Amino acid sequence: MTMPIRLFNTMTRRKEVFESIEPKVVRMYVCGPTVYDSPHLGHGRASVVYDILVRWLKYRGYRVKYVRNITDVGHILEDIGEDRMIVGAKRERLHPMEIADKYTLEYLEAMDKLGNERPSIQPRASGHIMEIIEMVEKLVEKGYGYVVDGNVYFDVSKFEDYGKLSGVKREELIKHRVEPDPRKRNPADFALWKAAPEGYPLRWRSPWGYGFPGWHIECSVMSVKYLGEQIDIHGGARELVFPHHENSLAQTEAYTGKKPFVRYWVHCGLLTINGEKMSKSKGNVVNLLAALEKWGKDVLRMFYISAHYRSDIDFNENAVKMAAENVRRVSDVVERVRSMKPVDRPLDEVERKLLEATRRARAEFEERMDDDLDTPGALAVLFGYIREFNRLTSGRDALNAEVKKEVIGFLDMVRRVFGILETRKTEVSTELVEKLISLIVEVREILRREKRYDLSDMIRSRLREVGVELQDTAEGPRWRLLERSGIGFLK
Repeated sequence: MTMPIRLFNTMTRRKEVFESIEPKVVRMYVCGPTVYDSPHLGHGRASVVYDILVRWLKYRGYRVKYVRNITDVGHILEDIGEDRMIVGAKRERLHPMEIADKYTLEYLEAMDKLGNERPSIQPRASGHIMEIIEMVEKLVEKGYGYVVDGNVYFDVSKFEDYGKLSGVKREELIKHRVEPDPRKRNPADFALWKAAPEGYPLRWRSPWGYGFPGWHIECSVMSVKYLGEQIDIHGGARELVFPHHENSLAQTEAYTGKKPFVRYWVHCGLLTINGEKMSKSKGNVVNLLAALEKWGKDVLRMFYISAHYRSDIDFNENAVKMAAENVRRVSDVVERVRSMKPVDRPLDEVERKLLEATRRARAEFEERMDDDLDTPGALAVLFGYIREFNRLTSGRDALNAEVKKEVIGFLDMVRRVFGILETRKTEVSTELVEKLISLIVEVREILRREKRYDLSDMIRSRLREVGVELQDTAEGPRWRLLERSGIGFLK
């Protein structure tokens, strides 16, 4: 019997059984990057967390509509009170929208190379200005918003549940505002729309004059537009709980009149570098594309899943080495079981034990993943199983066909869910690939018998280049497919 998925809900501060609004359909919104600079390792960590959540939901039979936004306007840099896109534009002497395009493409490239599945929709905030204006107008009409000299603010005193997500007390709110504008009714009120002076590079015509949207309203608009007024899961880094998600929640529920806006708030921990927070001033920001080039997607993903998603994780040399070794351990067992000859005969005692161990490992793996996406626990199950597999099959080169199929099925499920050592997608059947390779090997054997070694050696070399290892043995030629990882072809 399949156990229910449980997720830790930031709102209630406890694990809860997951039940979607619509049976077997999940509507999930995740806050994506502000595209004013290159993606870094922290962006990679958050993206893998939600990628694996989507993969697990799909494995458990859900259809997932996944929206991850791109912020390209309105996200203020707290220490200087300036839009991050403007900061990026000044740094590189480009228009903010050039910066947005440049780093959006770089982010998407990194996500692909990291092996993440594409979200269903990836909307940009600047493409939703009309909808943002409409939502702000409605909030003003309902008495939650008010206008001051071209700025529109949300009156937190009108929303009685303000603070319910983060637990922040009203008397503390003033500490968390970038600019305590004296024209506001309450220093804690936050901007829905900001006035912009003439010549400002990011501004649009509105009922209140030229301006640009506040950061928080953008996510409310894109979530409601693409997923509806109430959604199942809202994700993002823990640092977004306040003020971003608190404000998104307040203005969305004020706008729709429906509660809850989100059933499950799912936040991930932060990433540090050698025990320190990443910052440009410290010079320890690690570019994600550079990290992928150096270590590869499988090693990075293995590193990310080594810690529970709600925990902080530290990137250091030992952690990377351990992740690389763990990738090799998984690759080795996959190659070993694939190389074992399938035989059609009754199970012997060892094979019965292996079959039991495989089914037990799958059940325990599923149990750990169902329990708030416990990837470290699931990895412990996997590596315990690998040790048992190696112990039971030591010295064997053949395995009952059905047992082999079940072992491969379990390992393939693990690779698919974690997104590691995945076989490249292809429309060509495995059977056809094997027949073509066998044909090439047969042609090479003919060339060898004719002593045309230059051609036969070339074929062997070219096969290796495309990921096929060919060995000449006393029993004849043998070949196998090599798996790609961030550390080269794995033997």
